[in-house]
Amino acid sequence: MGTCMSENCSRFMNKNLSGSLAPELGQLSHLQILNFMWNDLTGSIPKEIGNIKPLRLLLLNGNQLSGSLADELGYLPDLNRFQIDQNKISGEIPKTFSNLNRIRHIHFNNNSLSGQIPHELSNLSTLLHLLLDNNNLSGFLPPEFSALPDLEILQLDNNNFSGSEIPATYGNLSSLLKLSLRNCFLQGSVSDFSRIGNLSYLDLSWNQLSGSIPQNKLSNNMTTIILAHNHLNGSVPKSFSLLPSLQKLSLENNFLNGSISTDIWQNRTFATTSRLVIDLRNNSVSNISGAFDPPVNVTLRFQGNPICSNRSIRNIDQYCGPDSGADDEYSNSTNPSVVCPIQACPTDNYYEYVPASPQSCFCASPLRIGYRLKSPSISYFDPYMQLFQSYVTSSLDLDLYQLWIDSYFWEKGPRLRMHLKLFPVVGFSTFNESEVLRISEIFASWEFPGSDLFGPYELLNFTLLGPYSYLNPEIQSKRKSKGVLIACIVAAGVFAAIVSTIVTTLISRRRAKYQSIMSRKRLSTKLSIKIDGVKSFTFREMALATNNFDSSTQVGEGGYGSVFRGVLADKKVVAIKRAKEGSLQGQKEFLTEIELLSRLHHRNLVVLLGYCDEEGEQMLVYEFMPNGTLRDWLSAKSKQNLKFGARLRIALGAAKGILYLHTEADPPIFHRDIKASNILLDSKLSAKVADFGLSRLAPVQDDEGVLPNHVSTMVKGTPGYLDPEYFLTRKMTDKSDVYSLGVVFLEILTGMHPISHGKNIVREVNMAHKSGTVFSIMDNRMGSYPAEWVEKFVALALKCCQDKPEDRPSMLEVVRTLETILRMMPYTDADPLDNKASFGETTSSSSFSNTRSRDLFESSNASGGDLISGVTLTITPR
Repeated sequence: MGTCMSENCSRFMNKNLSGSLAPELGQLSHLQILNFMWNDLTGSIPKEIGNIKPLRLLLLNGNQLSGSLADELGYLPDLNRFQIDQNKISGEIPKTFSNLNRIRHIHFNNNSLSGQIPHELSNLSTLLHLLLDNNNLSGFLPPEFSALPDLEILQLDNNNFSGSEIPATYGNLSSLLKLSLRNCFLQGSVSDFSRIGNLSYLDLSWNQLSGSIPQNKLSNNMTTIILAHNHLNGSVPKSFSLLPSLQKLSLENNFLNGSISTDIWQNRTFATTSRLVIDLRNNSVSNISGAFDPPVNVTLRFQGNPICSNRSIRNIDQYCGPDSGADDEYSNSTNPSVVCPIQACPTDNYYEYVPASPQSCFCASPLRIGYRLKSPSISYFDPYMQLFQSYVTSSLDLDLYQLWIDSYFWEKGPRLRMHLKLFPVVGFSTFNESEVLRISEIFASWEFPGSDLFGPYELLNFTLLGPYSYLNPEIQSKRKSKGVLIACIVAAGVFAAIVSTIVTTLISRRRAKYQSIMSRKRLSTKLSIKIDGVKSFTFREMALATNNFDSSTQVGEGGYGSVFRGVLADKKVVAIKRAKEGSLQGQKEFLTEIELLSRLHHRNLVVLLGYCDEEGEQMLVYEFMPNGTLRDWLSAKSKQNLKFGARLRIALGAAKGILYLHTEADPPIFHRDIKASNILLDSKLSAKVADFGLSRLAPVQDDEGVLPNHVSTMVKGTPGYLDPEYFLTRKMTDKSDVYSLGVVFLEILTGMHPISHGKNIVREVNMAHKSGTVFSIMDNRMGSYPAEWVEKFVALALKCCQDKPEDRPSMLEVVRTLETILRMMPYTDADPLDNKASFGETTSSSSFSNTRSRDLFESSNASGGDLISGVTLTITPR
């Protein structure tokens, strides 16, 4: 419910709400805080909110909001914090936002914003944090940002500032603590940031930066330097040995040479929890200067450097082996070793021992808090844990022992997520009501003082269990003042209709969902179906595997539902496909489909491991594909380049998987949605077709023994991949899958999308092929290739994409043709990646060995059952 908490009825907070924001909110002229974080809000942000002139906090992050940002939102004179991160907002950032004269926090990350960042934002003299990462922003980096006097965090990762350089003026951002420009398609040199006195975190990785690394000494506060995956050359600066707080130096995949000084770690005094990671993999470093005896706190990675061949360096091999490169901390706090009586605390009421209590075995009930650091300026948390505890407890006016970090882990971003417990002071087993309200108010109002190291935070949950379960901080706060209640009544009349409508909608939706779930449970007959090799998981197991389906574990989304990365109790990593409500089947139909999928076994199909059919949910559990989708690798944003031979093997693997579905599945299956994003790659970059569980069975004989040659259905599939005949006639045949796979082949060859800027890939390649210019549109990131066999692959792809189904080859013909190309093609390197190609190296397409690889690609069988080549190449991604 909306709650008023000040003399001017200044707050409108609404939790666990779904629906959309009504324009009538703009009539709440005295509102100071609008908080709708982490609800299921849809629709756009009403421009009428720009009428609420006293508004200080606009908190809409973690919803499903879409549409563009209205110019009117830039005319809020008192706005301090503007958070819309983790929504689906699109369009450009309005230039009118330069009028937000008191703004300190702009958190627009994880949306779909596009266009140029307005240079007018440089007028925001009070701005502290500008987070615009994970959008579709383009253009150039505004050099005028150097005029922002208080800017502490500038985070623009994963945007497309193609060809833009880092403005040299950014070296004048005197208050900057963190600069993160990862994967922004930046060019030019690395700027000199040595004049920024408190800079702690610098990430410029996954760009196309060139030249040498500036030699001048950076700030003593520097914890993290990430310059990996660029084109940098020269030596590793000796000034890096003068950074006492350094935790991570990541320089892998560049062209650095010369020697590295051991002073980087020898000049340091390491505490027990300190850690330093130096990653120089895949450079040209040839020597180490100084005594080489790194302490246990130091992790060195030299694989792919000439230094690994230097046998005069003692124990060099242990720093040159394969390394997963996993740096993240996954740590759970543990209780002290004090032995306390078992079950002495009334656990049924959520009491537990206070781990850090000065009184041994003191028992109390904590407040449980989900908390996340959105942009910390550190890479490892352990050395700063005590400092963080002091920061939080002093902000809450609590003693140090009253805070316990129950667990923490790093999420993509990187962001640091924590589960905190706050315990009452010794002598009291619970907090009193006013203390709970005081603490919750501090969290909800962003009254924590700023922190250089820990940056902005977000409150994910404030859980009241056991003795606190009767409390609602927002409702209870209405007791603060009778006068406040009277003031709120005036404004309540304005938005009563809004709240009433929203609540009615919410109740209706919940009632419909409840009835749907109950109906499914009544229909559930607990069919005693035993499926060999397929496990039935409980809903609890799925929730635990995905951290309660946290957004950080989501790896994909489609028409069927969402896909999550999960870790089962036995530590097995899986992909969990969770059906959305509109995709649910009847239980019998769902289990029948599971039984069908359990019979599909082929090395080029993703393996079904299990399912969940509980609590009104339907989920499929598949093996997890660590290398993602083929579309990811073909994307212009991919930082590793697939060689032509590897692309050909992926095409063959996908074709074999589809051939199996057509010819040996019982009954046969038409896929219906073959596309590059449904072809997954395992750890060896072998192709596996996914999403065949949503396919239609091929037709079977009717009662009179007649076999139709198609499936009639509503048009489904993805634009650009659809068989033209199927689109017009609604007739699905095996040749419809052939067409879609032909489009995938064209993507493999060109890197283009099926439809882009109004251009169709089939038409474009056809025109180039007929005009004799087809090699001009080949993907220049697949390295050198034999022109003769590329042309044969192009011809096969175009034949698959013929308008008339009868002019297309069968899937068996496709497989045999690809195997012939591979068998006759000149020898191709077993390493599928061409990292150096991305750094601008070019090679002649005729520079091939005359050695043939007939034995490598000899196939013993072209049918769908085995389809395994005589020798399987071992390919290891770098």
